[in-house]
Amino acid sequence: MNKEIYASSNSTIISDLGKRYAEYRKRMGYTQKEVSEQTGLSVFTISSFESGASAGITLASLLKLLRAIESLEEVEKLLPELPLSAKELFKQNKTK
Repeated sequence: MNKEIYASSNSTIISDLGKRYAEYRKRMGYTQKEVSEQTGLSVFTISSFESGASAGITLASLLKLLRAIESLEEVEKLLPELPLSAKELFKQNKTK
């Protein structure tokens, strides 16, 4: 686990994500305008996020942006599904 991230403020993390998003978008050959048309978000919102000027992007907007660069599946890494607890496994085995 990258412990450095815990020393970063939320706005710094969001700013870093915005800059990284810009790299992904550009590598895929999309302009901000194209992403805007695809997501329904304004070019201003996308530009603000990518430049680090907006630390208040909503989760809904972030999901739209991830969908636009075909990376929506990455959101599952935020909170992966938990494995069954030992107690739950015991209950399952007991009923079989």
